[in-house]
Amino acid sequence: MSCKKTYITTPIYYVNDVAHIGHSYTTVIADAIARYSDLIGYDTFLLTGTDEHGQKIEQSAEKRGKTPKEYADEISKTFQDLWDDFGIRYDHFIRTTDESHKKGVQFAFKKMFDKGDIYKDVYSGNYCVSCETFFTDSQLIDGTACPDCGKETSTLEEESYFFRLSDYQDRLLKHYEDNPNFILPPAKRNEIISFVEGGLKDLSITRTTFDWGVKLPEEMGEEKHIMYVWLDALLNYITALGYGGDNEKMDYWPAKLHLVGKDILRFHSIYWPAFLMSLDLPLPDHIGAHGWWTRDGQKMSKSLGNVVKPREVVDAYGLEAFRYFMLREVPFGGDGDFSEKALISRINGDLGNDLGNLLNRLIGMSGKYFGGTFDSVRVDELFQDELTKIGGIEAKLNDYIYNMQTHRYLEDLWRILTIGNVAIQKNEPWAKIKTDPDEVKALLTFIANLLSKVAISISPVMPETAKKMAESLGIEINRETYQKFIVNGELLNSFTVKKIPALFPKVEEPLMKSDTPVIEEKPKSEPKKKTTVSEDGLITIDKFFETTIKIGTIIEVEEVKKSKKLYRLMVDVGEAEPRQVVAGIREFYKAEELQDSQVCVVANLKPAKLMGLLSEGMLLAAKDESGLSLIRPEHKREIGTNIS
Repeated sequence: MSCKKTYITTPIYYVNDVAHIGHSYTTVIADAIARYSDLIGYDTFLLTGTDEHGQKIEQSAEKRGKTPKEYADEISKTFQDLWDDFGIRYDHFIRTTDESHKKGVQFAFKKMFDKGDIYKDVYSGNYCVSCETFFTDSQLIDGTACPDCGKETSTLEEESYFFRLSDYQDRLLKHYEDNPNFILPPAKRNEIISFVEGGLKDLSITRTTFDWGVKLPEEMGEEKHIMYVWLDALLNYITALGYGGDNEKMDYWPAKLHLVGKDILRFHSIYWPAFLMSLDLPLPDHIGAHGWWTRDGQKMSKSLGNVVKPREVVDAYGLEAFRYFMLREVPFGGDGDFSEKALISRINGDLGNDLGNLLNRLIGMSGKYFGGTFDSVRVDELFQDELTKIGGIEAKLNDYIYNMQTHRYLEDLWRILTIGNVAIQKNEPWAKIKTDPDEVKALLTFIANLLSKVAISISPVMPETAKKMAESLGIEINRETYQKFIVNGELLNSFTVKKIPALFPKVEEPLMKSDTPVIEEKPKSEPKKKTTVSEDGLITIDKFFETTIKIGTIIEVEEVKKSKKLYRLMVDVGEAEPRQVVAGIREFYKAEELQDSQVCVVANLKPAKLMGLLSEGMLLAAKDESGLSLIRPEHKREIGTNIS
């Protein structure tokens, strides 16, 4: 069995506030991928931690009457406590205030300096304290505001050491070209390439106007300089492995995956690779950038009062449902919108009906008909087609994980559950038990095998649920059973199905307590005036632009069973993943007429279910007495182009 070393990291979280749902999303994805890597036989190392230096921390601590270290200790502990309570299996929790980290950063600085990649000069520019970043005049909003956070910048002129980032422009572009999956999802790669092609300037990497940071190496005799917080922070990925010290765990490098939010992708995909090139270290395999979680379509912030608190969601609905919702609800790279209603829908539908009910039916019929005891009789003979389909689905799962498509991973696992539920409906064991009990035994043995495979594969996402399923089916979840049942496709031999409580009881009403709401109460304000169409039926241009319409290409067409009108279409609209659109156009178009054709897609509609299928958009069409006609671009246009 493979013992390949696999290193997975979250970003280190900045200690200017307590953890919110976005932090939880990042960490849960990283934990699931690390658990999967461990399951399939890799020697896995998961890193998380906190970023604790910088002027913003110094100022926040001063406002609270604390030293920067006291303030950092307090906030860092809330992160570590939350990950411990959430069962995150990290191998190391790094803090940038750790002495070993600071020594490693100083070692790296001196190495880059000795190589000639760092030099001293004077810097003058517009500095945003909140983002710890300099911006050019052309980047500012209204001449003074930060383009990222909107806060006022200040003009700063100081002596600084610079990193020769410009020298690495061509090498970075070559690496992006040679490694197309270096940045995931692929749509983010184009943004970074465009930025680098626009020209890179040397990077100011020290500060002299405040003290809270890592000092330069003592032998350089520059006591007034501290290192730029991003140089300090990014180096955590190697100092955690002993770089600049004992190098004890440097054999885990390069990282398999750095998981980050899209707002810090530029730092990780430009600065960090350039630093590594300067240090003569290999680059990570992948940098995965996910989107933001919003509430009611708005970015979460304390000022808006719309922050979702992960601990309160977990207290109400359980950690397993929370983990599933996080990884299933949103395609990686896109923004997600949290709602309690959507979470309840996932619990009652996906988890309760599709997964829990299938296990309950197996338990019930096993006990009633056979006393819960089985052997693998006639399963290969009677369910070969189903087993072949399941094998085909399982073969794709590994690629989904390492291409950051956790939602597809779960979608396909649920396709396996659908095969099981359909098999029960088709074979009607409650009727067949009277005429052919052996065939019913084979059916239930097949269902038990199906659920065993699902339990093993779902364990990285919902470890406790998988453990309960395994207990009911009389198996263990480990590398050996993964190899046996998933890789080799073996079947359970003699086994006994054990009764367990329902995995996911139905949620009848929202469970969040009124005194601990999911959403912090918004400050009361004057109600907004209702926007309506004017009396003459006209709307303003801004009202029109509330609708997002994109050019898409249909890449897959499939008839919806039990419907004469519907097609299930997969439409590429230039996002990380194609969208599934269910459209009632089957009476007017043949499948081959739609395949690879371009359409206009309303892209910001709330997803809806049609015939049990999620539809993530709507096609524009016109219909009169002569029939229906899709609205299409006159000439072929680039996928994802906005219609305006």
